Amino acid sequence: MAGFFVMLCGLLGTCGALAAPLDSLSGLVMCGYQGWFRCEGDGSGAGWHHYAVNGRFEPGHSHIEMWPEVSELTPEERQATAFRHADGRVAEVFSSMNGRTLRRHFQWMREYGIDGVFLQRFATATLDPKTRAAQDTVLAHCRGAAEAEGRRWVLMYDLSGLKVDDYPSLRRDWLHLQAGPMRGADKRYLIHRGKPLVALWGLGFSDRPANLEEWGGLIRFFKAQGCSLMLGVPCYWRSLDRDAIPDKRLLDLIMMADVVSPWSVGRFGTPEDAEKRVEAVLKPDIEWCRARGIDYLPVVFPGFSWSNLSTSRGKVAPFDAIPRRGGRFLWSQARAVRSAGLDAVYVAMFDEMDEGTAIFKTTQDPPVGVSRFLAEPGLPSDHYLRLCGRIGSLLRGERADESFPLSLPGKP
Repeated sequence: MAGFFVMLCGLLGTCGALAAPLDSLSGLVMCGYQGWFRCEGDGSGAGWHHYAVNGRFEPGHSHIEMWPEVSELTPEERQATAFRHADGRVAEVFSSMNGRTLRRHFQWMREYGIDGVFLQRFATATLDPKTRAAQDTVLAHCRGAAEAEGRRWVLMYDLSGLKVDDYPSLRRDWLHLQAGPMRGADKRYLIHRGKPLVALWGLGFSDRPANLEEWGGLIRFFKAQGCSLMLGVPCYWRSLDRDAIPDKRLLDLIMMADVVSPWSVGRFGTPEDAEKRVEAVLKPDIEWCRARGIDYLPVVFPGFSWSNLSTSRGKVAPFDAIPRRGGRFLWSQARAVRSAGLDAVYVAMFDEMDEGTAIFKTTQDPPVGVSRFLAEPGLPSDHYLRLCGRIGSLLRGERADESFPLSLPGKP
């Protein structure tokens, strides 16, 4: 077992006060955290990564669907763009390379009652030393911010786009992290079932090569490293249809996991759909997992839209494809999770502006012009942060009233 986990487990074994709040996913509201936004001049050398289309970030060329609220950021954290607000003001964005900005994001998590994040680490980006270095910087900032703000964090490898011959690189990257960015004890890394939790996302989806043998090798590697393992799988993994490959070997691999987390983003679109999922999907999934000693972490999302991103790929997608309904859609999913007997969720995502699923502070006064951006006039920029805090209270049984909170209080 590598040094990071040896020291972490030793710390938890000797400091009971630290072990208690970090030893399970139970009762937690965890968010996915992309950390992939880059700006010109931020040191990454990536230009307007995840903002730009073909290198251009200007009206008519945008990779994002929502606009961040940057009024709380210092001038050093804000980057001017070619976009303009309705009153003529220059529209500004942020870089995930800025440690002060990531600290601010974790501060918001603490203030609104969000427990922590699954930090995305993109497998294909680890193949190039330059892009891997940028991800290392984001990881270091995340780790420091979690410590400073008392939040939890989990490393999540996203294997999207990884080729068969590149799977061994993930093992090398893991060892690189243990010797560098994740070296040393970490009091805020989340422990599940007595072991540090690591997530692998992208197993068994029908829109990519299955590579089941390679996946099996990775699963065995991380289990041998002393990890609890979470697998991010298709929404319809159990029935092996729709978004899942029709191969029973997928279920054999899932049975090796400690936690299963099915990806539900974009699979349904109304509160009524969410309610129907309780009996049709959630309860049968949970029963299957419990019969095999596996935990289940459902994914919830506020809405979905990727018209700008789709345009950049030469496709056409409807704007505001799955409306947020002022938070009612997200709340309906939380109620469904509670009805299914669960007390924890994975919120997709904290900072995902590309697909319109972000729950962090976004502006209701986005830039105007050729590119369209989501907005819900009348809602405060922190509306979904507040709502996620309420969801935590609901799932932990601290809130008896399951009706949608028409009037959300400010920061807890």
